[in-house]
Amino acid sequence: MNPEIELRPHQRNAVARILYGGNALLAHEVGAGKTFTMAAAAMELRRMGLCSKPTFVVPNHLTGQWASEWMRLYPAANLLVATKRDFERQNRKRFCARIASGDWDGVIIGHTQFEKIPVSVDRQRAFIEEQIAEIADGISDLKAQRGERFGVKQMEATKKRLEARLAKLADQSDKDDVLTFEELGVDRIFVDEAHYYKNLFFHTKMRNVGGIAQSEAKKSSDLFMKCRILDRQTGGRGTVFATGTPVSNSMAELYTMQRYLQYGELERLGLSHFDCWASTFGETVTALELAPEGTGYRQKTRFSRFYNLPELMATFKQVADVQTADMLELPVPRVRLRSVAVQPSPIQRELVAGLAERADAVRAGRVPAEKDNMLLITNDGRKIALDQRLQDPDLPDFAGSKVNACVENVLRIWRDGANERLTQLVFCDLSTPKGGAGFSVYDDLRRKLVERGVPDDEIAFIHDADTEAKKLALFGRVNSGAVRILMGSTQKMGAGTNVQRRLVAIHDLDCPWRPADLQQRLGRIERQGNMNEEVEAYRYVTEGTFDAYLYQAVEGKQRFIGQVMTSKSPVRSASDVDEAALSYAELKALATGNPLIKERMDLEVEVSRLRVLKADHLAQRYALEDKAAREYPERIAALASQAEKLEADAERARANPPPAKEAFLMEVRGTVQSGRAAAGEAIIAACGLAADARSEPLGAYRGFSLELYFNRVDAAFEVVIVGDARHRCAMGSDPSGIVTRIDNAMARIPRELEDCRAKADEARRQLAAAREEASKPFPHEERLREKSARLAELDALLDMGKGGPELLCDGGEDGRPVEKELLMER
Repeated sequence: MNPEIELRPHQRNAVARILYGGNALLAHEVGAGKTFTMAAAAMELRRMGLCSKPTFVVPNHLTGQWASEWMRLYPAANLLVATKRDFERQNRKRFCARIASGDWDGVIIGHTQFEKIPVSVDRQRAFIEEQIAEIADGISDLKAQRGERFGVKQMEATKKRLEARLAKLADQSDKDDVLTFEELGVDRIFVDEAHYYKNLFFHTKMRNVGGIAQSEAKKSSDLFMKCRILDRQTGGRGTVFATGTPVSNSMAELYTMQRYLQYGELERLGLSHFDCWASTFGETVTALELAPEGTGYRQKTRFSRFYNLPELMATFKQVADVQTADMLELPVPRVRLRSVAVQPSPIQRELVAGLAERADAVRAGRVPAEKDNMLLITNDGRKIALDQRLQDPDLPDFAGSKVNACVENVLRIWRDGANERLTQLVFCDLSTPKGGAGFSVYDDLRRKLVERGVPDDEIAFIHDADTEAKKLALFGRVNSGAVRILMGSTQKMGAGTNVQRRLVAIHDLDCPWRPADLQQRLGRIERQGNMNEEVEAYRYVTEGTFDAYLYQAVEGKQRFIGQVMTSKSPVRSASDVDEAALSYAELKALATGNPLIKERMDLEVEVSRLRVLKADHLAQRYALEDKAAREYPERIAALASQAEKLEADAERARANPPPAKEAFLMEVRGTVQSGRAAAGEAIIAACGLAADARSEPLGAYRGFSLELYFNRVDAAFEVVIVGDARHRCAMGSDPSGIVTRIDNAMARIPRELEDCRAKADEARRQLAAAREEASKPFPHEERLREKSARLAELDALLDMGKGGPELLCDGGEDGRPVEKELLMER
């Protein structure tokens, strides 16, 4: 290992967890150094003979970067790194043969390349038959319970698809004759950015519930099969996942992670079926939310309330090593999150009104699904919120748009950071560079910045770096300050983009669907190695548009993630937002134009916060009542009993002081020894004859019985002095010193008595304090009652589902952006 690099404590702990535990999930904060952790773990596993061929499955564009980081940590490592050509059809067989025949410290391949390594037909057939059997049982249960016919039909359709896949397995004529996964000799896989495999098949009787996706990705099923193969081969020790965002979108993803890494444990607990797991830990909640078209309200049922969280997290953390920002305290810059709210143009208002009309037509069935549907409306709504020209390139450029507000901020920061050549990132998922062939937000931003004085060669698009070598070269130019403004999407410029050296600001032009994407964007600047102590993150919202719904959706998803991925002890049940989610909620309020809706959003946040506080207060009160009723009285009684025993032992030790040299006697294994050295040697000899037992009789000395005890933790024998109480004494290797240690242990008995009495006094003080605290009422009860009543009043006033576009758009302003600073203290 490179002597100039020292792993941080959390990295060393994670390596130890991988070495000595089973399957593991490194749920470390973005930028916590997961690459070094996994590379070090693989090298140690190889060195200790615990695995022979670790394989690393990483995003396609990061294979080269992974190899360079590994070689920086272990310059002598023997690595096999897959390239794009290695998995072309004519080269695939040769590369798989190299994996199987070589003695590699690590094999690094991309996500899509790993999927091309097949599992044997027999394994695939068994896997699909198992799924078919599960669905058949589910259909029978649903029919027996007289469930919805719609649900039965969907499950039957899924069963038919699986049966078709099973039939297709019989025809292998067009398949490559390549080595199967089982034949490669791989006995440990490390999966980087494991959240890309979240869409794993599972069936459920729940229908039309938000937060439970029914989609299936082939790559996820392929990985699941390979994880199950390694579980059988290694006894549940063959898989390591790593991701800074293990739960990125819905509750079902936590269950998915457990299926990958804890399938045997879920089966043992009777929770392998999603419905069993969900009924144990979750509940569906019907709540008021903004309609997707950005106008009015509707009711939606979502999976968003959770119970038995301590048990859920205790099970999850058997495999998950959760390291949050507040736990790691990494040397990262302080982030100021700034929200820039702009007024919509009159054209945008008209387009939003059109979205509401289209949505009404879709819901009423007045338009065929192939002509218009909510997916198209959703996509158009996002485009309108970003820039009206994405909807129609012939529309005029609105001076007060998000894009123009972003141009002003980027230009100002570019000028302010000229001396240090500070850099910026601009994220936009809804557009791509087109080079003049139609309207593009990227091209528009670049043109306006160049016209205002920014040199063209200081602006770059991530899309232009279409190879790994070009991407590494571009990152180097950004870190050196040669390129000062880099634009890209979350997918292309998220994970693996290490350009933080001079980064002073990032700009989110649009809102992604997942809070994990916002976290990945933020992770590009809130990262070790940034020369700036304070940085800024700008998020742009257009009032009265689809932005309101987007930030609301992100808030709802963050609600669950904040409850699970936390360093705090979870409460028994929870359903409200945490501090991180409150930022998203405030953005949602900024994106909404109507004063009543803004008030409702603020109230919703405040009521949520007060309910969290009340839940914490009640949980603490119940815990204190339980301690006052049982724990403290039992502890006081136990300490009082222990004190009586120690007092008797202290008196016995005083009555039998250490004997003089000529009067020394100690019985060891039935033989009386008359010298200290002889007694010590007899004790050492007794250790060699001891049976494999926790404790066994040894002899007697100074009125006390002696026992021999093997401490399995320290792998060493100890002498236990037995009077009314028991006193352990480390032996050491010197025969005469053993007896001296026993005498010293007896001399410490009065001090043990004092400590015991002090603990009893402290327990009595804690009992009194617990009784006093448990009697205190929740201090904000009246405020919570008032806020909840006002929230209910606003819900009635807004009359969900009946609002039109005028509800959100409360009259045009001059189009100037309104900037508001939000917290981002970590």
